[in-house]
Amino acid sequence: AGFRNLRAAEIKHGRVAMMASIGLPFNHYVHMPGWEKAANTFKSQYKVATTFEIAPYLFVFWASILLLELSFWKQDAEKEAGNFGDPFGVGMYTRDMRDKELNNGRFAMFATTGIIAAQYFTNKDAIQQLGL
Repeated sequence: AGFRNLRAAEIKHGRVAMMASIGLPFNHYVHMPGWEKAANTFKSQYKVATTFEIAPYLFVFWASILLLELSFWKQDAEKEAGNFGDPFGVGMYTRDMRDKELNNGRFAMFATTGIIAAQYFTNKDAIQQLGL
């Protein structure tokens, strides 16, 4: 696998976990269209996701992700792992910011795992676990 591939995977998983650690609490307050019937737990969302009315949307979603992964977000062998440039042109792609992203991604992976595990065992979403 090599260090470069492992680092690229760590950065990608960290980025996904950072989005998930925000999305899981956000899901308590906002429901996407078609998901109104589901509660905020994974079990109930899985039941709704496997219904015929939602399945075509999920297929389009996953196909879009696959397309992005294979085209726009493909890792360039000439660049360091996880480097996709500065898409917003804010000039923050420095060594310090890359280190912060890596550390925050590592923390988010643990946080997301904790939220998901607690949700599985308690049947409470991320906000309900806090007693709010």
